[in-house]
Amino acid sequence: MAQKPSIPKGTRDFSPSEMAKRNYIFDNIKSVYEFFGFRQIETPAMENLSTLLGKYGEEGDKLLFKILNSGDFLKEVNLNDATVHNASTITTKISEKGLRYDLTVPFARYVVQHRNEIQFPFKRYQIQSVWRADRPQKGRYREFFQCDADVIGSNSLLNELELIQIIDNVFKKLNINVVIKINNRKILAGIAERIGFPELLVEITVALDKFDKIGAEAVIEEMTSKGIDEKAIEQIKPLMNLQNMNAAQKLSYLATFLETSSIGTKGIAEIEEILNLLNQFNIHNEIEVDLTLARGLNYYTGAIFEVVTKEVKMGSICGGGRYDNLTGIFGLNDVSGVGISFGADRIYDVLTELDRFPDLSFKGTQVLILNFGKKEELEAISILEKLRQAGLRAELFPDSAKMNKQMTYANHHNIPFVIFAGESEIQSGLLGLKNMNSGIQQSLQLEEIIKQIISIDK
Repeated sequence: MAQKPSIPKGTRDFSPSEMAKRNYIFDNIKSVYEFFGFRQIETPAMENLSTLLGKYGEEGDKLLFKILNSGDFLKEVNLNDATVHNASTITTKISEKGLRYDLTVPFARYVVQHRNEIQFPFKRYQIQSVWRADRPQKGRYREFFQCDADVIGSNSLLNELELIQIIDNVFKKLNINVVIKINNRKILAGIAERIGFPELLVEITVALDKFDKIGAEAVIEEMTSKGIDEKAIEQIKPLMNLQNMNAAQKLSYLATFLETSSIGTKGIAEIEEILNLLNQFNIHNEIEVDLTLARGLNYYTGAIFEVVTKEVKMGSICGGGRYDNLTGIFGLNDVSGVGISFGADRIYDVLTELDRFPDLSFKGTQVLILNFGKKEELEAISILEKLRQAGLRAELFPDSAKMNKQMTYANHHNIPFVIFAGESEIQSGLLGLKNMNSGIQQSLQLEEIIKQIISIDK
């Protein structure tokens, strides 16, 4: 017995109706990106591991899908390394490439590689799939699409303003009510400095980033396990209990807490400037300053964003932030950038759960010519060509199958019109036209059929 076919866990097939919904999301995001002056690029699905490793932190590196070298990929492996499970040493010998984990690091590589062709500031968007070796669960897949927009080569906070406007516009178009959360990694660096553990900034941010998922107690346990002492944790605890304060109150509390930290003070000033800029515009969705928001990726250095919807229990459906020197890892220093990424797959799940997809009529075939056999086929092909020349989406059923099968095909694919071009119809010059919705059948010349279908389909 043949093995039942399947696909890897965390991946999915998409039917035509599902693709219509996905394209609805992509098209709305793309239209907003282009409205704000962003231009599209694409990068390869796989990158050199040297490009990817070390850019996402220790946890991120573990989630990279590695691609085995071609041919005898074990030829460079020392058997002693294999017996002691020296994974990192073995990996570099059997794999030189990996599937991209996100679109930001490949974008940084692209900027450096093509810097002589780029005019800064460079505003790009990119809609492609990424891969993570994560445990599949609701809203979390191993292969998923990201829809990124970045501005690189500018330090101005007007870019942060514009990205928040883009987020607001996209979710307004998609009819999803969201909370746009903002914070600043400089504030988090200030907190780490203030409690006496600046060297553990990454560990602190990784723990804080889990606050919404695991709660304060578990975050504190994780910090303790990383070597942060009780005195420092007592100073952090109040920062996890400011949810009921408004933005001004939170920033006022922080201003006092971080008054001795120059980097923390700068982070507060940046958030205040962004909020003041936002006050000049009519933002549809809620803006929240969230001091536990950390965004676990190591390359963020300034403003950070995360978007959640209160209508559905789902993780982040959009996120991003400022990175001051991501291109520096590829040899191009002092080029600042800021970007966001929409999680199209989670947005799809949210719209599905809320039943908010509009009626998406697939632009399929308008008219099907029934196949009566080889004798009539040449005339049917000529009719098909004239229909297509008139701009109609037309098909000829490829086989002279039973009439019931051909009509079932038309019904299954919601084809609104069927043409009968049998021997008698061809001889008379009057073709049979059946409206599959009303059931009405007429005998008409081809020119009349074309006019009727075009008039009805307007």
